[in-house]
Amino acid sequence: MAISKVLPPHVNWLQKLPSTFSTADGTAAHVWEFNYDAESSALNDWAKNFRNHYCLDSEIDLLRGPLSRKEYLNKIKFPTESGGLGPSIRAGDFGEILLADLLQWLLGYWVPRVRWSSKVIQNESTKGSDVIGFKFVADDVYSPNDVLAIFEAKTKFSKSGGNKLQDTINDSTKDHLRIAESLNFIKQKLIDKSENAAALKVERFQSPVDDPYSRIIGATALIDTAHETEQNVLLANANETPCLKNKNQLVPHPNLQELNVIIIKGSNMMELVHNIYKLAADGA
Repeated sequence: MAISKVLPPHVNWLQKLPSTFSTADGTAAHVWEFNYDAESSALNDWAKNFRNHYCLDSEIDLLRGPLSRKEYLNKIKFPTESGGLGPSIRAGDFGEILLADLLQWLLGYWVPRVRWSSKVIQNESTKGSDVIGFKFVADDVYSPNDVLAIFEAKTKFSKSGGNKLQDTINDSTKDHLRIAESLNFIKQKLIDKSENAAALKVERFQSPVDDPYSRIIGATALIDTAHETEQNVLLANANETPCLKNKNQLVPHPNLQELNVIIIKGSNMMELVHNIYKLAADGA
């Protein structure tokens, strides 16, 4: 499936650093910086794109009922700015969408955007793998070099305990168990949207024995530089992840050879998150 080369303006703010960090066990972690311009008019275009992940502009009037467009987004679709899990769900959704942009626009994957519009409860995440991308060698023939990439993403945009990169690596150990369900979910949503040709693209990856392909299991930590420590990255370890059957037992990552670790870091990220949601709602 061809990928457009015309980058959305905000994607240009993602810059890959020339070097990589290594986790405690020597696993490479590819680092990207997100140097956004808080005063740029590009934020409005990004906010429109962001809003359409949750609800298409062409459909919002059919969905909103007695609410205004802004009220519908803030009261039904978007995670809340404050209270309960709202802010953490906001940060998580934002991180997943930014990772999807990175995979699609800079790394050449096709990334169906169906997860966020499927949200049923405002301050809960949709179940399943966070971000899934596909690469095809050709449009008309299957190749063992086609790639299925399944990424977990976690954010650390505020001062909190724990090691988000380690948490993400740990959670990615379960992704190989959820592949069938995640692919079926994407395919079903594409069929619901009458995108049958795209659904058949997903189907290509549902028979790995008959039609082999390459696979990447990804772990992405999105970190505010104010809460970043190099030690936090270095202490992450892919050779010491909790055993799926016995959480007290540490074992090597079950898909270590397929593991791809990415770090995205930027400044004042939670402020940016709230601003994007505000612009998205105001511009509806």
